[in-house]
Amino acid sequence: MLDGKETDIMMNAATLRELLADAIQRLSDLSKSPRLDAEVLMAAALEQSRSYLLAWPERLPEPEQVARFTAWLERRLLGEPVAYLLGYREFWSLELEVTPDTLIPRPETELLVELALERLSVARSLNIVDLGTGSGAIAMALASERPKACCIATDASPAALVVAQRNAQRLNLTNIAFREGDWCAPLVGERFDLIAANPPYIAAADSHWAMGGLCFEPRAALVAGVDGLDALRKIIAQVPDYLKADGWLVLEHGYDQGESVPALMQEQGFVEVSDHRDAAGWPRTTCGRWPG
Repeated sequence: MLDGKETDIMMNAATLRELLADAIQRLSDLSKSPRLDAEVLMAAALEQSRSYLLAWPERLPEPEQVARFTAWLERRLLGEPVAYLLGYREFWSLELEVTPDTLIPRPETELLVELALERLSVARSLNIVDLGTGSGAIAMALASERPKACCIATDASPAALVVAQRNAQRLNLTNIAFREGDWCAPLVGERFDLIAANPPYIAAADSHWAMGGLCFEPRAALVAGVDGLDALRKIIAQVPDYLKADGWLVLEHGYDQGESVPALMQEQGFVEVSDHRDAAGWPRTTCGRWPG
């Protein structure tokens, strides 16, 4: 946190270059991307693009802009994620509102979207589900890419559903319906062409969930039992009652669950089960087809 002297320096006549250099230095012990964090916060404080910072490094920002940037920086230094500070995160080129009631969408989840889209015809009217939608990231991405599809987004959290609904309205995605309930509970009596989910998969004993920015995110969206597989087991067991013949299940999982999740799907009776690695090379997403 900034002390009084440091705050005075920030508030007095300092250029964008100087403010950013100071912020980057302070963030270097906390963040894996201190420059990006500082530039994103400054650009938002100025209501400009990041390219503006490069074009006008000697500009003196207005006092209220410095105050806004300084307040965000202080919270970031306490570990709060940038997405919560600004209230949005980009996912699949869509700007999504996020709040502490929702998990922050991660780049690795775009692999799940890619794999789901490969299994969804552009021409056909399909019925798809995003279980535990949170901010609606997966549902929004699929609905935007497959406008003929009817998508249902479920979540047990009413607060998360409110955020997801706002995102759909702002993005003018009218082919998504929202239902409250735990996993497949809101789907009784229906069957779908594809069901996708990014459930909690961190083991309760794994201390990483309580470290860094993760401690600001909803625990229920991160932690799933002793081995991190509770939610995945439940979904894999429930989904066959809600898939059409030859329908697909696409699941994101932890980097160390690339063997256990495919095995669970095969034991349940799924065929053509395959596990896929993210951009960092970690096992991340499992796909399986329910036999016809």
